[in-house]
Amino acid sequence: MDDAKPITEQAMETITTAVEATKDAAVIAVKKVKKAAKKVAKKVTPKKAAKKKAAKKKAAKKSSKKAAKKSSKKAAKKSAKKATKKSAKKVAKKATKSKKKAKR
Repeated sequence: MDDAKPITEQAMETITTAVEATKDAAVIAVKKVKKAAKKVAKKVTPKKAAKKKAAKKKAAKKSSKKAAKKSSKKAAKKSAKKATKKSAKKVAKKATKSKKKAKR
């Protein structure tokens, strides 16, 4: 410390140098953090895209599965309905035939 300078001036100089050093350190730290963030982003972004793609694929597969299930259910219902109609017609035909035979 310089005895020729007043204490306040010495304190101001010390504070100024400390502030400048802190500022420099902060700037360097920010640069390092930005660089690290870019590196991480490069690694993470492709994974995120792949995950999104996989999720889309999964959703599409699920919806197509659902649609297939629905259509098969509909087809089964239709065929069951047709079968009951056919059997009812057959029964009616047989009944009329037997009535005709009975009349003879």
